[in-house]
Amino acid sequence: QVHLVESGGGLVQPGGSLRLSCAVSDFTADTADLYAVAWFRQAPGKEREGVLCINYGGGTTYFADAVKGRFTISRDHVNATVYLQMNSLQPDDTAVYYCAARATCTPYSTFYESWGQGAQVTVST
Repeated sequence: QVHLVESGGGLVQPGGSLRLSCAVSDFTADTADLYAVAWFRQAPGKEREGVLCINYGGGTTYFADAVKGRFTISRDHVNATVYLQMNSLQPDDTAVYYCAARATCTPYSTFYESWGQGAQVTVST
């Protein structure tokens, strides 16, 4: 069973930056690093939306056009951690951010079996 833990959320002013981390572990087999990991976000009153995804080989897929040019995703294979670097943050980026894992990237949240607990990101003056 894959276990994911997010960290790095917080309050930032518009135009600022934050980096979220998602530590991936697999208690049944040493396969944590083989999963594709995606970031989703859910703002109050809105549906959960896909943001970005990275596969085992480092290939990335953007699910949200609104973050292109501002957000990037990367992974550290040694530490089995995936990062979401968020720059030029705007109030519309305010949401709870979740990481999720499965075999391959897909923008459909219902296809992911494993989820982290979520990290609150608030962009405000």
